[in-house]
Amino acid sequence: MNPVSLIQFLIEERRAGHINAELSLLLEVVARACKRIGVAVNKGALGGVLGNAGTDNVQGEAQKKLDVISNEILLEANAWGGHLAACASEEMEDPQPIHDMYPKGHHLLLFDPLDGSSNIDVNVSVGTIFSVLRCPDEVTEPTAEHFLQPGTAQLAAGYVVYGPATVLVLTFGHGTHEFTLDREVGSFVLSRRAVLIPPTTAEFAINMSNQRHWEAPMQRYVGELLAGKDGPRGRDFNMRWVGSMVADVHRILTRGGVFYYPLDAKIRANGGTGKLRLMYEANPMAFIVEQAGGMATTGRARVLDVQPTALHQRVPVFLGSQEEVALVTHYHCEADGAQDGGR
Repeated sequence: MNPVSLIQFLIEERRAGHINAELSLLLEVVARACKRIGVAVNKGALGGVLGNAGTDNVQGEAQKKLDVISNEILLEANAWGGHLAACASEEMEDPQPIHDMYPKGHHLLLFDPLDGSSNIDVNVSVGTIFSVLRCPDEVTEPTAEHFLQPGTAQLAAGYVVYGPATVLVLTFGHGTHEFTLDREVGSFVLSRRAVLIPPTTAEFAINMSNQRHWEAPMQRYVGELLAGKDGPRGRDFNMRWVGSMVADVHRILTRGGVFYYPLDAKIRANGGTGKLRLMYEANPMAFIVEQAGGMATTGRARVLDVQPTALHQRVPVFLGSQEEVALVTHYHCEADGAQDGGR
């Protein structure tokens, strides 16, 4: 069978009525920008891109040089094509409008330009995450409020992981599909169609250094996993934790598993509602995982049903194989019910 390129795949999906020409162009442009980011990542120290940029992002986090470079690549690539009304980045406080000198499209793009950037200097896989929304028809100058749509409104979502291979994972509501960059010809090629996450798993990803801060239902759940075959679950579990969400989620899409970043006392003490950004990380990853047959919740509710209230809002994230995510979510809801007196 002849290999199917990303462009060919998108044309087929347009003919099937799953996407329109403008969204197809947007996805092609994002993929092309990610190839440029991949080149910069692969150069490492030879490209002078390692280390801190000496600036902070909107969340007050120190930016790596590649954070800034990746952000600029995505902004530049999407500025002039006529497929966007505006875009928003995890690295910027406010959305970036499309300059009046360029035509405007009907879509809104959100992105985390370089997820897991703390791993750059030690040569661990990092990635780009993106989400596409429809700009309201009557809006000609989009502001932050027009991006505040629930995850169910996403038209497309995807991520690119820059690892031993550069891999693009994409969904627009008709399954989750994987494309691998063929470096010899310079194009993404379909490598797995309609990826499915096994409903059962014995592998979990979580930052155990935060265990002492977790809520009681999370302590209960992970305690059962660590007890292994001698505990109530009756089988052993393995833990994995990369510290790069794209890498951890890609492992789940490849062989199953779960990824958890729960709410904890440390986050609450700092006035937070979660660790991961709803619009830039949780929503696109939840869309991808659900389209692959998995499940994604905040520990209490479906991620995609959360109504955003702020562009940089944070939420807890539980995603991956259905059985485990359903169980840990049940434990949280059960504990909430007990605290409410069973009402």
